[in-house]
Amino acid sequence: MFERKSMGMTQVPARYPASAFDIFNVYFEQIYDPTMHVLFTFDGRIDDAILKISTKRLISSNPYLGTGFIEVDGISVWEEIPKDRWEGAFVHVTSGDPLGSSSDRIPPPLDVRSGPQVRVILTRCKEGDHVCITCHHGFCDATGAMTLGKELFAIYRGIIDDPDYFPPETGTYDRTTDRILALYSSEERRRAVKEDEPFIDLWHFPVEDIGRGQPTIAWRTLSPERLELIKRFGRRYDATVNDLLIAAFFLAFKKVRDDPSDSGNPRSILTSADMRRLLKDQEEIPPMNLSVAFLVSLTIVEEAGPEEIIAQITAVTNRRKTGCLGPSCITFYEGILAGGMSSVRAFFDEMIKRYQSSGQKNPVFSNLGIIDPNDYLPVPGKDGCQLDLMNFQFIPCVCWPYGFLVTASTFRGQLTLMTAYEEGPYSTVTVERFLKYMDEFLP
Repeated sequence: MFERKSMGMTQVPARYPASAFDIFNVYFEQIYDPTMHVLFTFDGRIDDAILKISTKRLISSNPYLGTGFIEVDGISVWEEIPKDRWEGAFVHVTSGDPLGSSSDRIPPPLDVRSGPQVRVILTRCKEGDHVCITCHHGFCDATGAMTLGKELFAIYRGIIDDPDYFPPETGTYDRTTDRILALYSSEERRRAVKEDEPFIDLWHFPVEDIGRGQPTIAWRTLSPERLELIKRFGRRYDATVNDLLIAAFFLAFKKVRDDPSDSGNPRSILTSADMRRLLKDQEEIPPMNLSVAFLVSLTIVEEAGPEEIIAQITAVTNRRKTGCLGPSCITFYEGILAGGMSSVRAFFDEMIKRYQSSGQKNPVFSNLGIIDPNDYLPVPGKDGCQLDLMNFQFIPCVCWPYGFLVTASTFRGQLTLMTAYEEGPYSTVTVERFLKYMDEFLP
């Protein structure tokens, strides 16, 4: 951690080093909007005054939340911002349409450089209050965003019980992936890098043009009965629900492209793994970036269905689960950062040139898993009654050409597929058709 310094009459704000994963997820803003939103729908009214206080105390409990991302002397850091800027972290919309899938409206992006690194929007709707928690992927991954939700509602409960309640402070904490690398020997790390598949882009989602458009979302929600059918089908092939979602994603992507060259040739998608699963013996990990990306590559013949490709997928995912999943991705980014910020900028410049010249960008699929409402409840209402959590939605990063991302999450037995994109460069008709195909390829 950098010390706070005094320079004459001016005191330099506290600064904390940004990790490699922080830096790269900030710089990915050059190819998509890294803002993420977690939306909660309750069946009654939340105490807005207490939620506002809870937001401020959440920021005060974590020194990184009250910062902005900056570069100083060639080093990227999280720099403490003035506390008066915290006021923008809470927004109360007294009446209006809900955000998210109820109206297709996406909350505004979060400026990672101005901070703070969290924003809470309370929207008062007829059917109940909606709470949206927004953060930036440069600050944390999807799991970190959901952790912020848990922390916010825990503080809210604490203040209702005791108005003088303040949550325990996290202090500065290790935001690097060092603890993940420490789980592997030097030989395991070398082998992981050697055996890992290089990131080569082989196809892209159909686009109308490469400009910018209007951020919007599209989604598909499957019933609990449908999810049971998917699980039953998976057991026949020793496949998980995630394996089958990847299969449906591949097949829908191939079908929506309708490109003969995709048949019989290798094609890849990017997916992610949360490395917290290797740290299960630790307490709740503060919000940070601890997810790694890896490729899943298949060869799909014409007219193939899930039955024909599921074995290829389980072979990849099972190998990843038993092998060295994390070291390769971590070593890749750490190696670039070792060359300084000039190397990071050169990496992104080359990436963008490659996308522009080839027009290829592998799509991304990410499964957030099962969302447990008890992680957020109980939430007392403004009238003293306990509120129920009626719905949970995760709005992922907004893509523009040539990227494309779908996330999956399961809440109260319902499986939701969600994508965020810019309408104009992408045709909403095409995006909806893709989700329809993905639905149809699932049992």
